[in-house]
Amino acid sequence: MTTDDLPTGLAQSARRALEQAGYHCLADLHGAPETRIRSLDGVGPRALRLLKLALAAKGLTLAG
Repeated sequence: MTTDDLPTGLAQSARRALEQAGYHCLADLHGAPETRIRSLDGVGPRALRLLKLALAAKGLTLAG
């Protein structure tokens, strides 16, 4: 799988955490619970903000 469409400013630790949780691209994150993403080790406030912006740019969102 590729992570090419994940935000370029995303830290490597956040990328690893997302991949290990099964989120390999923005489409995988669409509809995922925000609390689940936030709880991943390596995904902090900055990473979450970058992900939300990238998702919004493609018309996608995290769930509540």
